[in-house]
Amino acid sequence: QVQLVESGGGLVLPGDSLRLSCAASGFTSTHYGIAWFRQAPGKEREGVSCISPEDGRTFYADSVKGRFTMSRDVATNTAYLQMNSLKPEDTAVYYCAADSRWALLCLLWRSDYWGQGTQVTVSS
Repeated sequence: QVQLVESGGGLVLPGDSLRLSCAASGFTSTHYGIAWFRQAPGKEREGVSCISPEDGRTFYADSVKGRFTMSRDVATNTAYLQMNSLKPEDTAVYYCAADSRWALLCLLWRSDYWGQGTQVTVSS
C-alpha cells in the first residue's frame, strides 16, 4: 500500500526558505516518480516539481524555477523540496504524489497516490 507523509510546512516571511519532506512507503523508490503539487485557496491544484525514478531528472513549474529544488534519497525513499526566496503567492497546501507511470506524473501532472498535505504560509 502506497503511503506518502509530508512534513516541514509552516509560516515564514517573504524571502525566507523552507524545506518540505515526503516520506514514502509501499513501493520501490527506483520504480516510482515522486512529485510535489500545491493548492492555494480558491485555486486548482497545480504541479510544482517532479523527479523521475530512473535517472533523477527533475521537472519544475515555471513559477518556481530557480527558487525551488527537488531531491530524493533513494535509500530512505524520502523526497525533499527546498524552497528559497519564498513569495506570498507560494502560500498553499503542498501535497506529495507518487506514481509508477512517471511520465504521466512529471509531464501531465497526474497521479493516483497522494499524501495528506502540509500548509505553507508566506506572509509578513
